Amino acid sequence: MADKETIRVGSAVRRRRRALALTLAAVAERSGLSVPFLSQIENERARPSMRSLDRVAVALETTAAELLAVADSARVVDVVRVGDPDCSPDMGIRSLVRGHHQLRAAEFTGEQEGDREYQHRGDELMYVADGAAEVEAEGRVYRLEKGDTLYLSGGVRHRWRATLPCTRLLVVGVGDRLGTGS
Repeated sequence: MADKETIRVGSAVRRRRRALALTLAAVAERSGLSVPFLSQIENERARPSMRSLDRVAVALETTAAELLAVADSARVVDVVRVGDPDCSPDMGIRSLVRGHHQLRAAEFTGEQEGDREYQHRGDELMYVADGAAEVEAEGRVYRLEKGDTLYLSGGVRHRWRATLPCTRLLVVGVGDRLGTGS
C-alpha cells in the first residue's frame, strides 16, 4: 500500500495505547518515532508510512494489519433524523452527531438564556439557519442574522441569545461537548 493510500489509523492507535496504559513518550521510546509525530498520527494530522505503522504496531504489541482493521471498522456513516429519540425538540437542543467523535454539532431552537457563559477547548462555528442571535465574546457583541456565521477559537469565553422567535442556531465544534457551560 502506498503512503498516500494508507488508511487513517489515529483513533485505533490512541485506543490501543490507552488500553495498554502507555504514554505517547513510552510509545515514542519503543518505536523510535517522535512524540510530536505520534501525536499527529493520533489526531489524524499525519498518515504514517507502512514502515512507521509497523514500528508503532510493535510498540503497541500488535500488528499493522490489526491497527488497519480496527481503523477500517471504526469508520462511521450515521444519519440523524429529526424524529430520532436522541432529539429533544422540547428542550430546544438537537444533537446532529451521535456518539463520541471529535466533531460535535447541535441545533438550538428558540430562546437561549444570554447569561450562561460557555468556554470550549476546541474551535467552534455558529451558523444562524433562521432568525437572529447576539453573541458576546471578547468584550464585543456580534449581531448575527440568518445566514451569518461566527467562528470562535478554542478557549474563547462567550454567551449568546436568540433575538427573534423561532431562531435556529447550528453550532459545530471540535473537542468537548457543546452546550456545556464553563
